[in-house]
Amino acid sequence: MLTLFHAPRSRSTRFLWLLEELGAPYEVRTVDIYRSFGNTGARDPANPHPHGQVPALLDDGVLITESAAIALYLTDKFPGAGLGPTVGDPLRGPYLSWLAYYAGVLEPSVVNLWKQRQDDEDKKTYQTLDDRLRVTLESSPWLLGDHFSAADILFISLLQFARQMLPPHAVYDDWLARASTRPALARALAKDDA
Repeated sequence: MLTLFHAPRSRSTRFLWLLEELGAPYEVRTVDIYRSFGNTGARDPANPHPHGQVPALLDDGVLITESAAIALYLTDKFPGAGLGPTVGDPLRGPYLSWLAYYAGVLEPSVVNLWKQRQDDEDKKTYQTLDDRLRVTLESSPWLLGDHFSAADILFISLLQFARQMLPPHAVYDDWLARASTRPALARALAKDDA
């Protein structure tokens, strides 16, 4: 059984969505986390994440942390759902690239923007990030063309939480609107506070 360690309205909500998209059997264990934006919460001793954060996923005694790793783990575990290209698929390389880009470029850039600590190099990185995403979404509905994937979930979950962190381009709003019609997202949001 998959166990998602979850804090409502946090980065773990994206994995409620992914698990619902996958049709995977899972249970949720709600844990408390420290939230810097409200200076609330605390580390929960029931949370196995080494930093007391979420998401954390436990699968038959194996702990997986970090969003990109969890997304890859789950899409590899449930290949039939088609949310992550398998080894040998021509879209596998772009999929892995988007997962790594999310973790290595988008999140750090957005955190620096949010904390108002961007230097000139951060500003160039942020502009390049915006250009890459915008150009991709101007030519296709999803990051992998016509194929919705777990990479879309990672990026879109940021827009759901903080739309203002990316520039006001219609392609981002349209991307968010397309994702918002997915039944699995509605089911996940209903479970977010449950």
